Amino acid sequence: MLHSKIAGIGFYVPEKVVTNHDLMKVMDTTDEWIQERSGIKERRYGIKGVETPTTMGAAATKIACERAGISPEEIDFIVFATLSPDYYFPGCGVLLQRELGITHKEMGALDIRNQCSGFIYALSVADQFIKAGMYKNVLVVGSEMHSMGLDFTTRGRNVAVLFGDGAGAVVLQPTTEEGKGILTTHLHSDGTHAEELALLSPGSHGGYHLGTEQFGFPDVEYGEIFVYENLLENKTYYPNMNGQLVFKTAVTKFPEVIMEALNKTGYTPADIDMLVPHQANLRIAQFVQKTLRLPDEKVYNNIMKYGNTTAASIPIALCEAWEAGKIKDGDLVCLAAFGSGFTWGSALIRW
Repeated sequence: MLHSKIAGIGFYVPEKVVTNHDLMKVMDTTDEWIQERSGIKERRYGIKGVETPTTMGAAATKIACERAGISPEEIDFIVFATLSPDYYFPGCGVLLQRELGITHKEMGALDIRNQCSGFIYALSVADQFIKAGMYKNVLVVGSEMHSMGLDFTTRGRNVAVLFGDGAGAVVLQPTTEEGKGILTTHLHSDGTHAEELALLSPGSHGGYHLGTEQFGFPDVEYGEIFVYENLLENKTYYPNMNGQLVFKTAVTKFPEVIMEALNKTGYTPADIDMLVPHQANLRIAQFVQKTLRLPDEKVYNNIMKYGNTTAASIPIALCEAWEAGKIKDGDLVCLAAFGSGFTWGSALIRW
């Protein structure tokens, strides 16, 4: 029976370091406030016009391919997860194919728009392709460039201080070794509170989900220019987040979906060698760690250095942990994420 294994992994973060003290120059905040709220000390920002989610994804991909012992030419399929694509459309999958110089190949590219849980979703999709025998080298990428779309004012500080740029990538390959590779993945969603963590404009909803009078979405006939009358006033082109609701829901769903993966495979939290949670907030990760009674050495966090890189956060953290020797052959590794949608998921891997 075929299983999928992570044959190669890599990550890339921009060189530009932006500290909390740097953000204090443009908004009313403090280093202490940011660290107390999120655990973040600094993050990376890409260079405008030089770096994009696609270019960062390509940099991470080249490392992952080298470690997998393949060239980009041998990639059979691309699954690209991001909430900050280079273009509204087309997606980054085809742009990455072009960036890697493999457009002449007969292959497919798929884009995943599941935000913070995007990498888990992408990994699960790729896992199914491998297990079905359809592809031999599936590239899974999570890449974000948040710095291009944040409100760097006091008004937007609750969101702006949290996010950073970066990319991570893995190459999945088939294995017949029993009990190795991806053991199980679990995906969930609940759209009840979709607008509580969302970027509302641009979009085609015309105010349908929000109430046209409140948000100033006019009635238009076919062919008219659709202008959001209060777009600038309401700042709906910046991310909106109900932090309390997100935190409250996340600390419930994280342990649930982790236990779901463990129960499915007959393991317990004590069997986990390394938990790599989505790097949304250090306080969330610490709450989950306490709930599962895991020691510090079994949980990997790097949000302090990179902030929340959304779909990129798990592969970046996973790669860093592996490079540091904290993940070894035969280890039981658990990945888990929760975010916008709301969507959440987990993956259990025997390394």
